[in-house]
Amino acid sequence: MAKAPTRLIKVWDLPLRLTKWSFVGLVAAMWYTAENSLWYWHTRLGMVLFALLIFRIIWGFIGTRTARFRQFVRSPPAALAYLRGKETGFTIGHNPLGAFAVLALIAVMLAQVMMGLFAGDPYDGATGPLNSLVGVMTADTITDLHEDFLWVVLGMAGLHIIAVSIYTFIKRANLIGPMITGKREELGSVEGIEAVPWGRAAIAFAVSTGLALWIWLGAPPLT
Repeated sequence: MAKAPTRLIKVWDLPLRLTKWSFVGLVAAMWYTAENSLWYWHTRLGMVLFALLIFRIIWGFIGTRTARFRQFVRSPPAALAYLRGKETGFTIGHNPLGAFAVLALIAVMLAQVMMGLFAGDPYDGATGPLNSLVGVMTADTITDLHEDFLWVVLGMAGLHIIAVSIYTFIKRANLIGPMITGKREELGSVEGIEAVPWGRAAIAFAVSTGLALWIWLGAPPLT
């Protein structure tokens, strides 16, 4: 039987790819700066991570087809059906099972960053920009949680890497390449994503950056 013809199509947009790889680098950098008490860089990189997380959340509603949450977030039964090899309507983008990994990673990174905003000890010279909004005892508790929760973030990232590796081995699918180039070989009947709506991307970037800057300045007039 002749092999069905394929063609190279666009599956991931540039903002999504840049954001995803930035997460990888920032999580590693956050761990390194924390382990080496480089608080000047740790706090600033934390705000960059916060801005990117907000951008990704906004992009999940107004971005291209494969970036939108409504395109790939399915119910648990749909994810199990996909795992069993049943038809779920999935074509390109995150599969129904991978959707839960994406949401979990965003959730744990956001939780970690949010704790970092309030964590720290002013006498040590390392505090989050919203530290003054909570009492000393509360800040100490949040700081301890922030330190321990980093291992949850790293563990979740490690599980994600393992899952991608297993999926690549079982399905014989190249997941890393398309996340770098944005393109993948698909059947001729499969349509690629639309062009990047750069106007909406600029709005998402402005909102996320503005919110991060406002918090970095202490969220006036709250502090």
